[in-house]
Amino acid sequence: MAIHDYNLGFVSNEVIYNYVKETVVQYSTFINLKKFNSNIIDPIKLTFDAKVYGRTIEQVVDDECVRQIDKANSNLLGYFHQNIFKIIGGGWSVPKTGFDVVNENRGIYVEMKSKHNTMNAAAARDTYLSMLNKVSNDPNATCMLVEVIAKKSQHINWEGTFKGQTLKHDRIYRLSIDKFYEVAFNDKYAFMKLCKALPIILDDVIAETGCGAIENTVQQELNQLSVNTFKSLYLLAFQSYQGFDQL
Repeated sequence: MAIHDYNLGFVSNEVIYNYVKETVVQYSTFINLKKFNSNIIDPIKLTFDAKVYGRTIEQVVDDECVRQIDKANSNLLGYFHQNIFKIIGGGWSVPKTGFDVVNENRGIYVEMKSKHNTMNAAAARDTYLSMLNKVSNDPNATCMLVEVIAKKSQHINWEGTFKGQTLKHDRIYRLSIDKFYEVAFNDKYAFMKLCKALPIILDDVIAETGCGAIENTVQQELNQLSVNTFKSLYLLAFQSYQGFDQL
């Protein structure tokens, strides 16, 4: 399979291609009734959605299928930015426990978050205290909170205010991922280059693997329960409830 020159610099064409391919083949593209109802679907919410948004019950079922697939893929992609450091080289690693990304040679220890608002106050405090413990016990360590979707491009000291107490250390930082890539690869455009190349890499991967089509059998299986989709949904959740056999 011929692949393009992605012009990244910090990783070879073959390595990034194989990493993206590994992600694509794990991408959720299939949903059936068992997956759809794995947490017991809420037919009352779907009824509200249909009526309030002026959609048919079949349309809101399709919407829910897409939402569930999207959630699974969002969870997968949450690890995409972290696990890329498994294949980058240059001393970078992704430990099984502890910090998300580490470079022991450079003394860099990273906690990576998908979005700036994914941590509640308790989680932020625990993360900060873990970093504070690391830098206090290792004079060569620098700790970084890296956010893929940050409020803005930044590389600043992370000041944490927890229960009225402000904590600050000159080796604890908060970075957007573009600034972290600059630190990691000495190229301020490294993250932009990856984003620019990603559609081309994906085209190459999909051309080889044939991935891409969603297979959705939920509506078909609902129709086997009852010709009435509304009734089928309620029977999924409330089959043993009183009176629902007469719905």
